[in-house]
Amino acid sequence: MENIYRSHYCGNLTKENVGQTVRVAGWINSIRNLGSLVFVTLRDETGLVQIISEDTALFSNLTRESTATITGTVRMRSDINPKMKTGEIEIVLETMEILGLCQNTLPFEVNRSKEASEETRLKYRYLDLRNPAVHDKIVFRVQVIDFIRQTMKELGFTEIATPIITASSPEGARDFVIPSRNYKGKFYALPQAPQIYKQLLMVSGFNRYFQIAPCFRDEDCRADRTLEFYQLDLEMSFATEEDVYAVGEKVFYDTFTKFSNREVSPRPFRRIPYREAISKYGTDKPDLRNPLLIEDITDILANTEFNGFKNKTIKVIKVESCAKPNSWYKKLEDFIKAKGAAGLAYLKYEDGELKGSIVKFLSEEEIASLIKKLNLQDGNVIFFLADAKNASKYAGILRTKLGEDLELIDHNKYEFCIINDFPMYEYNEEDQKWDFGHNPFSMPKGGLEALESANIEDILAYQYDFVCNGNEMASGAVRNHDIGIMKKAFAIAGYDEEVIKNKFRSLYTAFQFGAPPHAGMAPGIDRIVMLLTDEENLREVQVFPPNVSGMDLLMGSPNTLDAKQLKELGIEITEK
Repeated sequence: MENIYRSHYCGNLTKENVGQTVRVAGWINSIRNLGSLVFVTLRDETGLVQIISEDTALFSNLTRESTATITGTVRMRSDINPKMKTGEIEIVLETMEILGLCQNTLPFEVNRSKEASEETRLKYRYLDLRNPAVHDKIVFRVQVIDFIRQTMKELGFTEIATPIITASSPEGARDFVIPSRNYKGKFYALPQAPQIYKQLLMVSGFNRYFQIAPCFRDEDCRADRTLEFYQLDLEMSFATEEDVYAVGEKVFYDTFTKFSNREVSPRPFRRIPYREAISKYGTDKPDLRNPLLIEDITDILANTEFNGFKNKTIKVIKVESCAKPNSWYKKLEDFIKAKGAAGLAYLKYEDGELKGSIVKFLSEEEIASLIKKLNLQDGNVIFFLADAKNASKYAGILRTKLGEDLELIDHNKYEFCIINDFPMYEYNEEDQKWDFGHNPFSMPKGGLEALESANIEDILAYQYDFVCNGNEMASGAVRNHDIGIMKKAFAIAGYDEEVIKNKFRSLYTAFQFGAPPHAGMAPGIDRIVMLLTDEENLREVQVFPPNVSGMDLLMGSPNTLDAKQLKELGIEITEK
């Protein structure tokens, strides 16, 4: 069937089309009226093409960003433009029809939309998306998702869509709730993730499930988190964590090698237990491109007389060399103080001895032990962080800062690792109780025996995160499919059996009809695209995102309901 608007796409025309009469359609990108000649560039999704015409009157009322269909003959250009994909040719205009006139002043220059404020860009997102630099990231996202989807199918996974309207459940984040019209006072919820549904699919007899799943969490937005995001949700029955690792490694490795020219860490990815990650890197999402490591020297300075170190955990980071002025060290101290640390100390090792303001507080034995343990060489600098509870956290922040400031990070690499052996529980100081540290549906290592005999802080879970370049890329777990173990696990966190029955009724019931061991994970689609496109803001890789305050400026959401709607829902609005 003939397309009445176009016979060719703008960016696909080449010198092979010279002499042909073609019809193209798109947006007027630019207009140059030289008096006797008019040069116009027409833009569609494939690129730009130049149009030339002697009929200057035809363009007198034409505005940029209007849509038009143009018919003309292709010829070679006398002045080749190497910056344009179609820079060798141009179209001599024969006819033009204006399809949609741009009648308003543009809020920003489309090709420079990223120079406008984010608020303006999101309000006029349809204009922002006309910018090829913005548009192409969305197209790229689609290509990545298509590749992942095909990979999953080749691995024998069945794509199944789970419900969007579901029940509220305590899964760690705040739900988006939906009032019911037919059941006044009751509410549906949008899924934080398809967690329960995918486990029920395993109980239903499906072997391998996946979907590109939308997830909703009523949490404060930030650069790497929005109200709605997508993940590759997958689950496998009769599977161990190693089975999931193999799938995750293939998906990540194949995706990053296909869509990037950077070096990707080989499979199998390095496995790092949670406590080792905290000890060496100060975080459970370490950037392994950074060669710096954290050392614990609390034992060496156990009897220190220095008040800044007394009764505290002491962490150090050794830097091979650091030829920086005193002002740089002062800014570094100010930086770490702003993060909550009490202070920052450092010593330089020069000419076989330690030098610095705190060396006078150290005994000869302590100095000798430091030199030996850290294997200090001339030019080395060691940074000290001491804190009663958060020394590892602050050391991790400092490690990242040093890696960036000293340019130690290789930005041409994607370094993956798997963090595993997470603690099953963490102590909540505010509520004075033990809470689940990660995913409440995880299987504890050692099963019921571990829950009944081990110290709570020593109980580990079959939980794991895939991490790349300091970013959490996926979380997963071997699921707890045993009712007896589940009851005990929840009891430790302060939830009795009635809570499980009421909050997780479907799982509680289903697991009593023969549940298979199952495991899964959920790589973040948005974060994968962020890393592949070098974007630091999640909203740059989502097509119609809310702003950082959670408002959809394009659609005017959230908005109010009229009195009739509120009455139907049985809702009354009260002022604070």
